[in-house]
Amino acid sequence: MNNGITRIDTAGGYALSQDQRHRVLRNTYWLLALSLLPTVAGAWLGVATGITQSLRGGLGLIVFLGGAFGFMFAIEKTKNSAAGVPVLLGFTFFMGLMLSRLIGMVLGFSNGSELIMTAFAGTAGVFFVMASLATVIKRDLSGMGKWLFVGALVLMVGAIVNVFVGSSAGMMAISVAAIGIFSAFMLYDIKRILDGGETNYISATLALYLDLFNVFQSLLALLGIMGGERD
Repeated sequence: MNNGITRIDTAGGYALSQDQRHRVLRNTYWLLALSLLPTVAGAWLGVATGITQSLRGGLGLIVFLGGAFGFMFAIEKTKNSAAGVPVLLGFTFFMGLMLSRLIGMVLGFSNGSELIMTAFAGTAGVFFVMASLATVIKRDLSGMGKWLFVGALVLMVGAIVNVFVGSSAGMMAISVAAIGIFSAFMLYDIKRILDGGETNYISATLALYLDLFNVFQSLLALLGIMGGERD
C-alpha cells in the first residue's frame, strides 16, 4: 500500500477583521467540499480502469511525489488568480487517482466497502472534533507549526523507505503516527484561519485537504491491514 504523505505550509498576516476571517473560513469550507468531488471521480476512474496498478515501488513513488509537488507549486503560483481554483481541483483529481490503488486493494476484501465507509466516517469525525476545538481554544497555536512540519517530514521519509521495504508493521506504525500528526495539523490549520493567519482561501483549502487526505488514507491503510477479511 502506498502511503504518500504530503504537506505544504504557507505564511500569512494577522490583520484581518472578524468578518474577513469568517469569510475566508466559509470560502475554505465550500471549496474543500467541492474538492472532494474530483477526488471521488479520480478514485473511481483509477479503480474502474486499473490505470494506476502499474505504479508500484519506485515508479509509483516518483509519479506521486512529482505530480503532487508539481501541482502544489502550481497552486501556490496561481492562488491569487482565476486559475487557482481549477488548478486546485485538478490536484484533487490527481490525488484521487493516486488513492485508487489503495482503494482497489481494500475493495478486494469481502468487507472492503465497510472499511472505506468506516475510514470516511472516522475522517469526518476527526475533522468535526478538530474544527470544534479550534473554535474554543483561545491560546495561540502558531508555535505548533514547525514541530508538526518536522513530524510530517520524518513521516514522509519513513513512508518512502517503507515503499521499498514493504513492511506491514512499518505501514501500521506510519499510519498511526500520520493520523495523530495530521489531526493536529487540522487543528492548527483551522485555528490559523480563525486567528487571521491565513488570508487566502485557496491556500487554506489546500492545507486542510492534505490533512483530510492523509488522515483518510492512513485510516484506510490501517483498517485494511487490521480488519480486512478474505472470502
